[in-house]
Amino acid sequence: MNIIATDIDGVLIIEPQVFQDRRGCFLETYHDNRFRAAGMNYAFVQDNLSFSVKGTLRGMHFQVNHPQAKLVQAITGEIFDVTVDIRPGSDTFGRWVGVHLSEQNKRQVLLAPGFAHGFCVLSESAYIAYKCSEYYMPDDENGILWSDPSIGIDWPTKDPLISDKDRQLPCLSEIPPEKLYNPGTAP
Repeated sequence: MNIIATDIDGVLIIEPQVFQDRRGCFLETYHDNRFRAAGMNYAFVQDNLSFSVKGTLRGMHFQVNHPQAKLVQAITGEIFDVTVDIRPGSDTFGRWVGVHLSEQNKRQVLLAPGFAHGFCVLSESAYIAYKCSEYYMPDDENGILWSDPSIGIDWPTKDPLISDKDRQLPCLSEIPPEKLYNPGTAP
């Protein structure tokens, strides 16, 4: 497993070791002992699978009082995966990291609690799998507008398919710090 640091502390790119031959390939998508030995100490409690068609943009989502670490990968297709630092007081608050994840590169992104997360589908369709360190709690969910000009995410599409709910999310500057991230409950 190769771990690549990003410009933002708390966001890592993981390249699993892939064993490939004429039959196909095998890789470990998660190995608790190896992740912990590398300093990634999260107890994942929920696995999610998302299917989306080309041009779909989902995000930017987070939970306030039950923040989630996430381990994200594209099982099929390709996505542009984005994390935004929403930790008030962080040196990188409001900055984002974008990573291409695909069935070909088999990369994963690990984001710590305290980040908003979203992705855009680049291929005809994509299945995205991700582990979460906290259960999904609808009453604790919040989000940031995907096109917030103060963040300036350089999405690969300018006219995405987006839910009405995500289209109505506020800009980061409109959210009080106490509604962004509560580190007292982070794993």
